[in-house]
Amino acid sequence: MSANKDYFFCGIGGSGMLPLAMIVQAQGARIEGSDRALDQGRTPAKFDWLRAHGVTLHPQDGSGVTRPEQIVVATGAVEDTVPDIGAARRAGATIVTRPQLLSQLFNAAPTSIGVAGTSGKSTITGMVAWILDQAGRKPTVMNGAVMKNFADADHPFASALIGERDLFVAEVDESDGSIARYDPTVAVVSNISLDHKSMEELRDLFGGFTGRAQKAVLNLDNLETAALAQSMVDDGRAEAVLTFALGNDEADLAAHDLQPLPTGMTFDLAERSSGARVAVRLNVPGAHNVANALAALGAVRALGVSLSEAVAALETFAGIKRRMEVVGTKNGVTVIDDFAHNPDKIAATLKTLHAFDGRLLILFQPHGFGPLKLMKAEFIDGFAGLMRPDDILLMPEPVYFGGTTDRSVGSQDIAAGVRGAGRQAQALADRPACGERLVELARPGDRIIVMGARDDTLSEFAQDLLTRL
Repeated sequence: MSANKDYFFCGIGGSGMLPLAMIVQAQGARIEGSDRALDQGRTPAKFDWLRAHGVTLHPQDGSGVTRPEQIVVATGAVEDTVPDIGAARRAGATIVTRPQLLSQLFNAAPTSIGVAGTSGKSTITGMVAWILDQAGRKPTVMNGAVMKNFADADHPFASALIGERDLFVAEVDESDGSIARYDPTVAVVSNISLDHKSMEELRDLFGGFTGRAQKAVLNLDNLETAALAQSMVDDGRAEAVLTFALGNDEADLAAHDLQPLPTGMTFDLAERSSGARVAVRLNVPGAHNVANALAALGAVRALGVSLSEAVAALETFAGIKRRMEVVGTKNGVTVIDDFAHNPDKIAATLKTLHAFDGRLLILFQPHGFGPLKLMKAEFIDGFAGLMRPDDILLMPEPVYFGGTTDRSVGSQDIAAGVRGAGRQAQALADRPACGERLVELARPGDRIIVMGARDDTLSEFAQDLLTRL
């Protein structure tokens, strides 16, 4: 489909763009691109890696888009004011959005697994990828985060897996509505909660997604996904539903006797169809990762992977970069790097960390002003409800790279609300100020958790904190 074509990726260093570019390149296309981070000198190692892998890079000033035969790939959020888009229009080049291109590749595969939901998508996608790889299925996988099992010296940005074209696994996004483009063989929905769209919009999008699938893997522990499962049963599609849950034998896949470990979980897996009961050990922590594991098992069981093969692969799943990733421990203080950025993800992280002793020093960098305004109450309630009295929350203002956005609700408002509920929270001018404060506060036994999305420099920040402790 992509062979001998010229693609130009605008924002090629992004977590969703880089893996897609690699998949398209593997299908025989020539790849060029630009990125604002490249122009600003951020994350140079990533761009050196792209150049070493045959990608031609340009400044994001329109100079790289010159020919009508180029296909310019833009993120859903790119505005016409971006120079590359203006240049594409002048050159007569084709413009496609990232979701358009990804869904074309996805829908062209005879067998596909689409992983959707408010939280857990990247981890479930990584688990599915590893199980299918270990089962010899050779999937092509598009993830939004680096899968540790596939990362090595030559592939440090292993958020894509290049396999065969006939089996495609992808993380599918509802936040921009692009989930409506995907026609999966197996649709996985981990959970549905307020994030970027209203609940009415979300119900329509997820309902359509599962309605187009041959099999829907749904979580009975989430009210919205449980309702979705029931509606499919009511519509006479009970055979198309595969459910999972924690501690609920009504589910097709159930986890019982969850036991937290410092770096993982153990649980007993019950499969209703076979009557099997299997002890499972995960190397990723938290009850939310047990739920993610059940979702992944449901997806691969729908494709006929044996239970024993799937469980064996799960037990060697190494996790996803920036998903509660321990950066290191120094002078008794542990630094953890985490992608949590919405109330559900933050809650899962805090609950997991509070299974063990130690104060939490939380750095939360919001990824935009919009989510703070939409979910102000949920952010305040989430932090205030799950922080302990000695935990401390520090917040810089959201990352802002320009553009038109409502900046009426900022970090100060969230911190004030958390303080009003009796917990310790401060909003500081910027991230370096938060870093100084974290180093001052840290004492043996503490865990520093660096939370935030859509900013690769957060990992560098976490590493720098460790060296300064």
